[in-house]
Parts: sequence; structure tokens; C-alpha cells
Amino acid sequence: MKWLDDIPKIWKRAYVMICIWYAINFAVSTFFEWKLKRPFSYVLWNGLYLWEALCVLIVLIFLWTNWLFRFKPVVQIVGHAVGIASFFIVMGTLSYYFTDYIDGLVYFDNWKEFMVELLSWDALRFYDQYIITVGIYYVISYFQGLQKEEKEKSELALKNKEMQISLLKSQINPHFLFNTLNSISTLIHSSKDQARKVITQLSDIFRYALDSHTGKMVKLINEIEFIQNYIRIQQVRFGDRLKFQKHIDPSCLALSIPPMILQPMVENSVKYGIAPKEEGGTIQLIVKQLDNSVFFEVKDDGLGTNAKKVMDGSSSGIGMANTDLRLKSYYGPSAGITVRATEYGYSVSFTIPILSAAERKEMAKQSKVGNQLLGTVALRSEEEEQSALLKNTNANY
Repeated sequence: MKWLDDIPKIWKRAYVMICIWYAINFAVSTFFEWKLKRPFSYVLWNGLYLWEALCVLIVLIFLWTNWLFRFKPVVQIVGHAVGIASFFIVMGTLSYYFTDYIDGLVYFDNWKEFMVELLSWDALRFYDQYIITVGIYYVISYFQGLQKEEKEKSELALKNKEMQISLLKSQINPHFLFNTLNSISTLIHSSKDQARKVITQLSDIFRYALDSHTGKMVKLINEIEFIQNYIRIQQVRFGDRLKFQKHIDPSCLALSIPPMILQPMVENSVKYGIAPKEEGGTIQLIVKQLDNSVFFEVKDDGLGTNAKKVMDGSSSGIGMANTDLRLKSYYGPSAGITVRATEYGYSVSFTIPILSAAERKEMAKQSKVGNQLLGTVALRSEEEEQSALLKNTNANY
């Protein structure tokens, strides 16, 4: 039966355990009554019938308690007072039927006298049966509520984190695309060959940027190719003023990293380190493997502390901050970026642990600092973002 399959296993187990417990109680008490007081076979049958009736009433008690559970505590107390009285009358009447009624005491006065006698110590047995059943219901419901609350909190935190990471990535990608389009806008009319070449490179950049929205990790070799396409486009703009060097440990090329994690760092060097410097400069990308981690560094010999702005990487001023938060959300608080600025240039570096996919996912879930930081960035107003994008679009390159 479908409705039976829909009942949670914990309630089925609880019901079976209660019935087994009372089966033991009835078996012991009935045996001693049969052995010491009334050595008749009907005593054993009466015990079996009462136990079966109790098992049916336990189901009704669960249903009654479940219905009362939706009301205020006062209503529940009153409801259970009525429930105890009703349970006592039903079980008392059944006991009367299987004993005195069968013996010929069939009148109302006989039933009344029997029930009054039960109000002594025997009544506690019926009260206990009702109270224990209700107590088990409340205990199970309490722990189910705790589990549900924890599950909802975990799901909410995970969804919130995924949403905010998606938001951060969406803030990074449009800025990069706007900046790149503005960088090549003047080149389209000056050189068709260069324009074709840049458009080809730009198409690869678009494809990579759009694919990054899937949230999947990418190989380091693909990320480096993406960075090189970006640099080539910028070199068309800056010419010999912009040089790029990479020092990559070959053993790290197959490493999986979050997509577009290096681009804001390189963009930051171009915009605020090299571009404002008359003679230009060199950007270096360094990746090397340590014992149980991989070290990344993007550094330049640009303006450094003499630049008007260092920590940026996007036209809205949040690119580097987003990169820091993304790293922490993937790898934990210790994976944040470190900036070292001098008058001879500046560098941005970070170190990530070498983890399996399962370990990386678990670390991201446990990163409370990442969640708090992500929540802070998510509060940035949409109007401020749109204003920054418009300013970037109209920038004079």
C-alpha cells in the first residue's frame, strides 16, 4: 500500500518497538495472573486481545498527537487530558468486558464499579501507556525538527554560497569583456590584418569567459592560454611597452583551478602598473609547485606604490576583491591573495593546496570566513555596479 510506504521508517520502527515492549509486559503480567490467581486459559487469551487493542490504540494516539502538534501548547495539554481520559475509558471497558462481563456482570453498575476500582493503582498502567506513547512521539518529532532545521540551514548556506559565487563570477566576466572590447575598438579601423587576428583571439576569450559560467574547474594550461590571448590583445594596444614573461612549472599544467582566477591580477598590472608608466614594463606570471601546494604570483615592474590605485583588477573596483573571495570559497581562508607593493612595482600571490575534488568541495562547505566575506560583497548595490560599467564603456583608450 502506497500510504504505508510513505510513512517514514523511524515511525514504523518506533511503533514496532512500542508494541514489542508492551507484548513483553502483557506476556509477563498475564502469565503470573494465570499462574498465581486464575489458572484458566481465557486469561491468556484476554491478555492477547488487550495487547492487540493497545497496538491499535497506539496508532490512534500517534494520529491524535500529530493533529494536536499543530496547535499551541495549551491546546495540546487540554487535548492530551481528553486523550488520557478517553484511553482510560476504552482500555478499562475492554478489561471489564474480558473479565467481569464474560462472568455475567453485564449491568451498568457493574461497569461503573469496575471502572472506579481501576482508578486506583491499575489506572496508572493505562496512563503510562498513553503518556509513554505521546512522549515517544514528541522525542522523535523534536529530533526530526533539529535534523530538518540543520538540513535547511545547510541547504540555504550552500545555495546562498553558490548564488554569491555565481554573482561574483558574473561581476568579473562582463568587466573583462567590456575592457577587451574597448581595447580593440580603435584597432579595427587602423589595421585589418591586426583586427582579424585580434577578433580571432577575442572569440577564444569570449568562449572561455562564457564557459566559465558553468562553474567547472579548468586546467591551468587552459587558463594560461586565456591569459596569453588577453595579453596579446593588450600588446596590440601598448606595443613594446608591454612585455609578458611566464615561468610555469610543467608539473602544474594539469592542475585544476577555478576559471578566470588569474585574469583580474594580470588586468590590474596592465591598467595600474604598466599603462600609466611612460616606458611601460614587464608582467611576470610564476607558478611553481611546493610540497603539498602550488604557488601563484603575478608581478610587474610598473608604478607600484606610485600608482593611483593598486587593488582593483576591474572597472568597478572589485575584481581583486572578488578573486580573493573566490579563492577562499574554493580552498578556505588561508588561500586568499597577498599583495606586496613597492616603488618598483607590485606583486599579487596566493597558494592553493593540492586537493582531490571531494576534499575541495568539503573545504568550500566548511569555509565560514568565505561565506561571511561573500555576503559582504553581495551587498554591493546594483546601481554602483551599473554606474561603474557605464564609466568603463565610455573610457578613452
